[in-house]
Amino acid sequence: MRLLLTSDTHVPVRAKRLPDALLAEMDRADVVIHAGDWIDEATLDLFEARSRRLIAVYGNNDGPPLRRRLAEVARAELAGLRFGVVHETGAATGRERRCAERFPDLDVLVFGHSHIPWDTEAAGGPRLLNPGSPTDRRRQPYCTYLTLTAEDGALHDVTLHRLPPRR
Repeated sequence: MRLLLTSDTHVPVRAKRLPDALLAEMDRADVVIHAGDWIDEATLDLFEARSRRLIAVYGNNDGPPLRRRLAEVARAELAGLRFGVVHETGAATGRERRCAERFPDLDVLVFGHSHIPWDTEAAGGPRLLNPGSPTDRRRQPYCTYLTLTAEDGALHDVTLHRLPPRR
């Protein structure tokens, strides 16, 4: 099962449109996971129309219309793995411990908010994945997203994709 992980798209505030590479990955993915901060309902509509299966949450910058359509936390079982999705996990210091305590029943937790790619294991808790942002790199050298394969209860080929600078 091929998964695309993204977050913090911030359309149309940080970018007028989504990168072509992200849209192409969306077409190839069996499941798309978005960890919040959409800003625009039209972007959610686009993801819903293009994705075979979308698992998504709202972020701190998402207003009432998006909050009515999305949950704060989403959960799904995919290829024998228990996934969770949330926008914010707090400060980087102590993140693994906090997430292991809050989500002891998960194998993988996808989160956003920081725009900083993240891939760690929480002792006794889930693997933590943050895809960064495909539209707003902030202090990072590149805009990013993640792809991976989930199969038989394991993750494979977890790949951070760097996007070319916007023109």
